[in-house]
Amino acid sequence: MRFSASLVAIVATILMASLHAQDRAVAVGAKNFTEGYVLAEIMAQLLESRGIEVERRYGFGGTLVAFEALRAGDVDVYAEYTGTISQAILQSNEDLSIGELTAALDPLGLELLPQFGFNNTYALAVTPTTAETFNLQSVSDLRNHPQLRFGLSHEFRDRLDGWPGLKGVYELPQTSSGIEHGLAYQALLENEIDVTDAYSTDGDLERYGLVVLTDDLRYFPGYLAMPLARAELDSDVKEIIGELAGRLDDDSMRALNAEVLVQQRSFADVASRFLLAQGLTGDSLAEPATIWPTLANNTLVHLKLTGIALLAACIAGLGIALAVYRSRALSATVLYIAGLLQTIPSIALLALMIPLAGVGQTPAIIALFLYSLLPIARNAITALVTIDPLLRRVSAAIGLTHRQQLRYVFVPLALPHVIAGIRIAAVVSIGTATLAAFIGAGGLGEPIVTGLALNNTNLILQGAVPAALLALATELFFEALERWLVPSHLTSGRIAT
Repeated sequence: MRFSASLVAIVATILMASLHAQDRAVAVGAKNFTEGYVLAEIMAQLLESRGIEVERRYGFGGTLVAFEALRAGDVDVYAEYTGTISQAILQSNEDLSIGELTAALDPLGLELLPQFGFNNTYALAVTPTTAETFNLQSVSDLRNHPQLRFGLSHEFRDRLDGWPGLKGVYELPQTSSGIEHGLAYQALLENEIDVTDAYSTDGDLERYGLVVLTDDLRYFPGYLAMPLARAELDSDVKEIIGELAGRLDDDSMRALNAEVLVQQRSFADVASRFLLAQGLTGDSLAEPATIWPTLANNTLVHLKLTGIALLAACIAGLGIALAVYRSRALSATVLYIAGLLQTIPSIALLALMIPLAGVGQTPAIIALFLYSLLPIARNAITALVTIDPLLRRVSAAIGLTHRQQLRYVFVPLALPHVIAGIRIAAVVSIGTATLAAFIGAGGLGEPIVTGLALNNTNLILQGAVPAALLALATELFFEALERWLVPSHLTSGRIAT
């Protein structure tokens, strides 16, 4: 019992060390699409221009992730839409008024700030060729062409105000496949799909010259954009953000999105130019930083996430293995539970952590810790259980105590398999940690998430290539570590795991 309590205390200390309580800056969040980034950056820079420290938490993978982050206090404000709040968050079948939304959000400790001024409603888009070939002008026209292939963003496919309701109201015969929103337009151009969902202020509509089908049955509600904030946010901060009220209409928002997508300007640059043009700031941002400081920071964050999780998993996994290996029933139970954790999809496990630990690095570290337990515990338990019974009897016959048997016989014999388990866990964690960007943990997944939102291959590679190199370096490190720690006669003839 004393051993178990100490083990739990050590693991808990390591897991929570990355998130010691501290006073933080105003956290501005953004969902992972172009407009969300632009609006978040505008709010962030406006606050910074007034001397308020800002923490950027961008790239949340969907409405509910961002909303839960807001409720948990991990984010103070982010841009949301009235229709989304009504349908996706409050699960209402009606298009609620601003007053009704305010009343519904108040018990949750949330507050709507003044509107930005534009309406970014959902729409369905096709290429000009598809529109001409099938004579498509409105959504109702799709009913007569069941052969058309729908590729819809994952959130739109699941939302009540998205595909399920649209399909029923318009009596559409088609089925749909899911695709990342930022990649859907490219799929349209390459004729892999025929129809996708779009936002009416998408810069990509202008970028690719797409045709927006008329919502002739007026299915989609209004999606008026506004900041959604925690009610306890400082009143001065709310007042500053309120200065953005009415500053953006549909055309100007579409133009800002197009600056990012068509002119390849950074979110920071686009936001800075907008604030300067509106007279809200006196100076433009300095030249953006080069790629190397950002890459270095992302890599360090990535190493932090995987390093803390792996260290905790090593302590817990090896401790558990040493505690249960002499009992086959206990060993099988531990491996079964660890195996169940491994079957949970990594993105689902990250999402499940949000209600328990919020967003950011802590839930990411916990999820990576759980994912790393199986290979470490499995290899250690298997290695200890399968040690030759003759060696066990000999070590006991020569008078070695149980502790001495572990130290001089069992652990040295099990070491190659233990190192192999840790190596597997490390490589898997490096890859899985890229998904942690969807819950605001940062790391090398951040440029990947942003690149997907912008359909920017260069940004995707800025995260994918370093992550692959990091995994390769980890493999080489553990290979060298094994050669150093394990006698050659224990590894000769063994295929590397």
